Amino acid sequence: MTGETARNATGQSLRIVRLANFVAPASGGLRTALRELGKGFRAAGHEPVLVVPGERASDRETEQGRVITLPGPLLPGTGGYRVLTDKRRVSRLLEELAPDRLEVSDRTTLRWTGKWARRARVPAVMVSHETADGVLRTWGLPEGAARRAADALNIRTAHTYARVVCTTEFAEREFVRIGARNVVRAPLGVDLAGRHPSLRDPGLRARHADEDETLVVMCSRLSVEKRPGTALDALEALRRRGRRAVLVVAGDGPLRARLEQRARERGLPVTFLGHVSDRGVLGALQASADVCLAPGPAETFGLAALEAMACGTPVVASASSALSEVIGSAGAVAADHGEAFADAVGLMLEGLEADRREAARARAECFGWETAVRAFLEAHDASTPVRPFVPGGVA
Repeated sequence: MTGETARNATGQSLRIVRLANFVAPASGGLRTALRELGKGFRAAGHEPVLVVPGERASDRETEQGRVITLPGPLLPGTGGYRVLTDKRRVSRLLEELAPDRLEVSDRTTLRWTGKWARRARVPAVMVSHETADGVLRTWGLPEGAARRAADALNIRTAHTYARVVCTTEFAEREFVRIGARNVVRAPLGVDLAGRHPSLRDPGLRARHADEDETLVVMCSRLSVEKRPGTALDALEALRRRGRRAVLVVAGDGPLRARLEQRARERGLPVTFLGHVSDRGVLGALQASADVCLAPGPAETFGLAALEAMACGTPVVASASSALSEVIGSAGAVAADHGEAFADAVGLMLEGLEADRREAARARAECFGWETAVRAFLEAHDASTPVRPFVPGGVA
């Protein structure tokens, strides 16, 4: 970065302003990451300020630092996502906040903030939460066209920001492909105290599955890029093969009504819980499952899958996503169709339950939030914690 790094050479507190779009009350992974990183920045002695869109303006102090909400319009067809569209208002706010560092979690509608940061001489990073070509493919764009469009977008992103932060090698590839040299790696993490095998709840499990049934859980936003329909296809394949399996879906989104209709038409035992806001209840569900599914092909990390593994539950994930890096040998990956996911579930459940649950938890323990916070602060050329970092906590 620039000479601004000298300002932090003695461990001086920095105001790190973070901008994010596509965050809603029912958001999952991104909302969790923003919260935990903000808490970590604050624990390190810095001043995190998060700016997000919402229904109305607000400004409040939270455990993750100051959170400012600006009115933003609903994005049609997204099931509740809003975006910051008033550039003048955002610019004025940035000028008032006078950040020492800027962190942006939207490479499309907020990419203009990189130019603002350059004019203001504020070191800025863009965080890549999903691969551009992967998302474009899930929206139906042919592979070649998706790649060309992604490359054009990523070239502009890499030129606009001082650094691009990628959470996995998988996410980094599309920037390496275009020759970007300002990419750094910073993993995300999981609350290892709040997500634990001890959350397993026999009573909750009994409400969703009989003793001789396999409880399959999917925690995901129900939108096109997450490919939630693959979970229903996998359930149908498992039952056709004679396995007594049921599916519980935790999450909401624009595809929910269509998925519910498909489940009814096919006579599939699927329970749609909608958005589960109680983190304890969600953790108990993840810990009580036999296997969790993560079918999203464009995931660059997969926080919900990692949370399930911290609860001792193995994961079957899309082979097209970054999750093969995250789950390692403690889970399985499958091609993006129901039959392949059913194959992977069947193979995984052949082993001893105690062994697979122990392996899942052990793998999750490689991804604490403390490591993630340190990596993000290094991307900002900011000092790392001098006080003990306390992961997790209440929302």
